[in-house]
Amino acid sequence: MGGYSTVVVGTDGSETSFRAVDRAAALARDAAATLVIACAYVPSHDRDIAQAQDVLGPDAAYQVVGSAPAEDTVSRARDRALKAGASKVDTVVVQGKPGDTLRQVVRDRNADLLVVGNRGLNTLAGRIVGSVPLDVARHTPIDVLIVHTT
Repeated sequence: MGGYSTVVVGTDGSETSFRAVDRAAALARDAAATLVIACAYVPSHDRDIAQAQDVLGPDAAYQVVGSAPAEDTVSRARDRALKAGASKVDTVVVQGKPGDTLRQVVRDRNADLLVVGNRGLNTLAGRIVGSVPLDVARHTPIDVLIVHTT
C-alpha cells in the first residue's frame, strides 16, 4: 500500500486496538506518512459507567471512560508506533462516540487512510449497539483498513 500521506488509527487502549496501531505505524513508515493516533472517550460519571457495564457486561471493559485514561492510551500507542518505525506521529483525544470522532479526525487532518481493529464485528454487543469497524467502513469517505486483531 502506498500513496498515503496521513494515516489515522483509532485505539481504545485494548491490546487488540494496539495491534491496529502497530499495523498503521508500519504502513505510515513505509509510505513516509504522518500517523495520527486517535482515542475517543466519554466523560466519566459513575452512574453512566455502571449502567453501561450492566447492559454490555464484560464487552464494555475496553471502552475508554474519562480523558485521563485516553491521554495515557494515546501516549502508550505513540510509543509503540515510534518503536515500529513511524517517524511522524501525532495524537488526539476527542470526547464523543468512537465512530463519530474518528470521522471527525479524518476530516480535520485531511487523512486518506483510516485503520481500525476488527473487535466488535462479531460480538453480541456489536450486533446490538453497533461496532466501530462496521460504522466507519460504511460511513467514512476514504480507504478504511480493518485489521484482524482478535
